[in-house]
Amino acid sequence: MSIEFLINCTPQETRVAVTEQGVVQELHIERTANRGIVGNVYLGRVVRVLPGMQSAFVDIGLERTAFLHVADIWNERANGEPARSIERLLAEGQNITVQVLKDPLGTKGARLSTQISLAGRMLVYLPQDKHIGISQRIEDETERERLRERLTALIPEDETGGYIVRTMAESATDEELAADIDYLRKLWAEIRGRASASQPPALLHQDLDLAHRVLRDLVTDEVSRILVDSRENYQRLLAFAREYSPKVVPLLAHYSGERPLFDLHNVEIEIEKALARRVDLKSGGYLIFDQTEAMTTIDVNTGGFVGARNFDDTIFKTNLEAAQAIARQLRLRNLGGIIIIDFIDMENLEHRNQVLEELKKALQRDHTKMSVNGFTGLGLVEMTRKRTRESLTHLLCEPCPTCEGRGEVKTARTMCYEILRELLREARQFNAKEFRLLAAPVVVDLFLDEESQALAMLSDFIGKKISLHPEASYTQEQFDIVLL
Repeated sequence: MSIEFLINCTPQETRVAVTEQGVVQELHIERTANRGIVGNVYLGRVVRVLPGMQSAFVDIGLERTAFLHVADIWNERANGEPARSIERLLAEGQNITVQVLKDPLGTKGARLSTQISLAGRMLVYLPQDKHIGISQRIEDETERERLRERLTALIPEDETGGYIVRTMAESATDEELAADIDYLRKLWAEIRGRASASQPPALLHQDLDLAHRVLRDLVTDEVSRILVDSRENYQRLLAFAREYSPKVVPLLAHYSGERPLFDLHNVEIEIEKALARRVDLKSGGYLIFDQTEAMTTIDVNTGGFVGARNFDDTIFKTNLEAAQAIARQLRLRNLGGIIIIDFIDMENLEHRNQVLEELKKALQRDHTKMSVNGFTGLGLVEMTRKRTRESLTHLLCEPCPTCEGRGEVKTARTMCYEILRELLREARQFNAKEFRLLAAPVVVDLFLDEESQALAMLSDFIGKKISLHPEASYTQEQFDIVLL
């Protein structure tokens, strides 16, 4: 199977598309303006201890103080004894090294832990816990024991920490595992060095950005090519791969074509489709996705499909095609939590079993943990898919102020980045003296404020003036570019 990674980089955001046989299967998006801090390690200062909540507030340099519960203080968990009261463990003004477990959300500060874990390509390092664990996704007991023995033989004698073996390590050589151990031990030594030389609050370690995490976590032996459309980021990724993952080096390539990388591979079209409620099937049938806070429901309909000789065959073939499409859409939209699928009713028990098997088979390509139950008494398929990050809709869209949350529109920032890409396309296609942008006031305001640097950089890059004109009658997603 030919798997390719397409990496689109701009100063504002990084977007990664995973394609199989030329078809987009997954999308990952990270924006500079709201990059998460999970995994970051800080030297913090305890500002308040709350005995009643058995918690403490810690200043790590963010807008709001972060939250540390007694259960997340590693020494207490590691001893296997009942946790001591937090006022006996921490004091106001105390310096403490912590790692972020959860990003700040709404009015809540970040959630912290004193147990540090550092991810490498093959291993996760636990510097405070002398324990060897194996990823639950490696299910074969013989293989688990073999990996444990191999790793034990490679760990230096003076090691005081432990490791968790990731799934990527199954096909790794001893040299690769040893290189990962060496990298993680050096990283921890650097973090400790920074901690001893810093005053709180201080950032001691930041997790890799999206493009680098892709190389570390997602690239497998099945990947045939990784295309990067930014020369600067290509050079950075190449240097990273040479040091930490030499196998990836031959796969990396810089895309320098005139046509945008995501346009060339139809990724922009797939993003638009993945934000739509309706997904059309080749047979004429269609799916309807309804995403709520509690769950996602997927309804399968025959639509205009009349290809089979009898109605039972029509239903069966539509459901088989829907099973494949649903598996792909779950990855593409990154839907998590409870998922209910309403296939078209089938009287034939054999047909039901075949559709369920087809769904399970299609879901095997998804690396996210999930469970699928059979048909319920109402003829519905219940399944769960682990939430690993925000869904595509939640990332790119916001509730529409016009319809009071009944539907969704793209955010002003999403529109800004879309407009920047469109301006670049127009500049490459037409030799205009100036570009005039007509857009909704909220989009123009963002260009004049937070995204002014991005617009100035583009104007400088294309060598043309870009003027802004707010149009009160335009909706948030409407814009026009006039060539002067």
